[in-house]
Amino acid sequence: MTAVHLLARHPDVELSQLTSRSYAGKPYSEVFPLLDLAGEFSPEPSVDGIDVIFSCLPHNVGAARVDGWLEAGVRVIDMSADFRLRDASLYPKWYRQPHPAANLLAKAVLGLPELHEAKLKRAELVAVPGCYSTASILALAPAVSAGLVGSDIVIDAKSGVSGSGRSPGIGVHFSEVNESLSAYAIEGHRHLPEILQELGGLRSAHPEVTFVPHLVPMTRGILATCYFDLKGSPSELQDAYREFYAGQPFTKVVDKTPATKLATHSNLCLVNVAVQGRKAVVTAALDNLVKGASGQGVECFNIAFGFDRTTALEGPVQWP
Repeated sequence: MTAVHLLARHPDVELSQLTSRSYAGKPYSEVFPLLDLAGEFSPEPSVDGIDVIFSCLPHNVGAARVDGWLEAGVRVIDMSADFRLRDASLYPKWYRQPHPAANLLAKAVLGLPELHEAKLKRAELVAVPGCYSTASILALAPAVSAGLVGSDIVIDAKSGVSGSGRSPGIGVHFSEVNESLSAYAIEGHRHLPEILQELGGLRSAHPEVTFVPHLVPMTRGILATCYFDLKGSPSELQDAYREFYAGQPFTKVVDKTPATKLATHSNLCLVNVAVQGRKAVVTAALDNLVKGASGQGVECFNIAFGFDRTTALEGPVQWP
């Protein structure tokens, strides 16, 4: 939904098709009453006259269709996890089945502009990373790249309920999550291999990472708090972050630990760097539906098609 709102206000985009299995045959206005969109949902996209498809299908559903779209000359921004990992052998472990289109993994570019902007400019297939992984990677990339991590890394991450999507489930009912806080996926979360992959690509020495997500009774937002022994001085750490993110339009190093509300409804990732004794404490806050998902997808689209990176992303997105 957020992607449609963003693309609808993009001056260089025509939304020619919206597809949905659950809303097929229904008018666009039933889902997007505030947008001036005429037409009705179709069950499957047609590639005729299309330049790009934003694929928001569930994991393992869209992967088998992407090859055909690419062969038709359509570029793909994939919002699922189907192409985020380069190693096909990891998919049975984390997604419970072999990858249905492993031949495409080498073609996919991870949609994290702060790390892969040059590759995104010519990407035919973009794999937008997960919300937790986006926050965690952006929180840690400068320290890892500069060789300032002197120990294993612990990531304590917290997400709003919208991070689990729109499908109903007992675990996201209001009465279950209200006035409660819980950790989950202690044995390992699906975003962990994304974090390991990207941090490992920044330095030859791969740090060990413990990642624990938590569900917070709020609609949207991610806060990742990352801990590691500092190898170097606090000033070196600060300098590394400010240099790494200099000129970045959406990832900002801030002087105080960010609250999730500061990033809500925006494509910002706000990063704070602090030290407690010899332990570095880095926090990152973002909106899981914007910079953690659809906003980042539109950001990658802008790069891939040569538009200004910030187009359609500077105003707030109010729904949901």
